[in-house]
Amino acid sequence: MVDADGFRPNVGIILVNQEGRLLWTRRIGGQDAWQFPQGGIDSSEAPETALYRELMEEVGLDRAHVKMLGVTRGWLRYRLPKKLVRQREPQCIGQKQKWFLLEMLSDDSAIDLNCSRKPEFDTWDWVSYWYPLSRVVPFKREVYRKALKELGPVYHRRFGEGRPKAQRARQVGRKT
Repeated sequence: MVDADGFRPNVGIILVNQEGRLLWTRRIGGQDAWQFPQGGIDSSEAPETALYRELMEEVGLDRAHVKMLGVTRGWLRYRLPKKLVRQREPQCIGQKQKWFLLEMLSDDSAIDLNCSRKPEFDTWDWVSYWYPLSRVVPFKREVYRKALKELGPVYHRRFGEGRPKAQRARQVGRKT
């Protein structure tokens, strides 16, 4: 589903653990491409419904594993680089996203990157709040900045500045 302006509706997921660290996931495909979990909104879905579907499909968590802390007020948009724009109708030039801030209520063992038939990520880590801005692909950087800035007051009321302790990356192998 693409809107009249060429943007595909999507949800972005910022998942925070009990220490105030954010879930940061690496896309499968050999490139060192890291991002927050995200996914498309089906034509008959509300953004919140898509959020919980994508949360399960991408990281294996359901509603019982999380508590919603906040959501962006409006749609945040980014344009795809020209080389990534598919030349079919309707043409999709980018994504418009609702971003959700969720607190993880369970421990790390609940995360499962292999819960769908076609996993999108091969590993994950917990990172500090602003870390993703310097690591996400450049064309998504501004939408990440806007989402983190808008949801920042909710995050900081709950977690302060987050704990700066370094945590080891969690390696999760793909099923073969």
